Amino acid sequence: MELSNAQRAEVLIHALPYIQKYYNKIIVVKYGGNAMINEELKKAVMGDIVLLSLIGIKVVLVHGGGPEISEMLQKIGKRSEFVNGLRVTDAETAEVVQMVLAGKINKGLVNLLQNTGGRAIGLSGADGHMIEARQLDPALGYVGEITNVDTQLILDVLEKGYIPVISTVGCDSEGNVYNINADTAASRIAGMLRAESLISMTDISGILRDKDDPDSLIPQIQVSDAPTLMRDGIISGGMIPKVECCIEAIRRGVNRVFIIDGRIPHSILIETLTDEGIGTMFTEG
Repeated sequence: MELSNAQRAEVLIHALPYIQKYYNKIIVVKYGGNAMINEELKKAVMGDIVLLSLIGIKVVLVHGGGPEISEMLQKIGKRSEFVNGLRVTDAETAEVVQMVLAGKINKGLVNLLQNTGGRAIGLSGADGHMIEARQLDPALGYVGEITNVDTQLILDVLEKGYIPVISTVGCDSEGNVYNINADTAASRIAGMLRAESLISMTDISGILRDKDDPDSLIPQIQVSDAPTLMRDGIISGGMIPKVECCIEAIRRGVNRVFIIDGRIPHSILIETLTDEGIGTMFTEG
């Protein structure tokens, strides 16, 4: 359907209060799921981020890359093993994780943002010891638990007008490199930056009251209500650690956290700049 010029103007006017609300504020986007694999969705996400940046919103992009790590490990004949959703990471796997996350994926996203009209700089959590970590569990190998996030490098990049693109590897004082869960890293980074919002892109529409009913989306959850929803089984399985990261971000000072469906084109813009929004919003309370 072709919009008239008057309708286009109406869309822009409706977005104005949201642009004013977010102007010069920090939004952290945790990028993952199908939106990272599907090329058309990838282009839509990069377009959304560049648009937000051009209207004066400071966007920080944090990414994982599990499927591409598994693909590379398969190419070198190494089997991927997971315990409670975390990749068992021996020394060789840690090298592959760093190569794929901080190299191939990170630089690919920077290039895509640049080609879409944005200005981006790729960073890894090991740069400037931005993400400091220690071993989470000896049984998992080089899987890290974050001990500190130094946001100065991120703030410097934002101040220069660039979009920081951060791969989630961490390091310790002995030079070890750790694989860090991207949801955990995005939550801590957003909290330390006192971001206005954290947007977590997933392959589901948000938190559903009935997982078999797509119309049962819960649009807003106060963090104090989350334990009850977990006990009742409404938040379950792989969503529990994601929601725990949302709660952690709120407790660390982020105003709003959103779980949105990254399979919907321009879901970031819909969530950020429209009345309707999309997905589930977590707030203090």
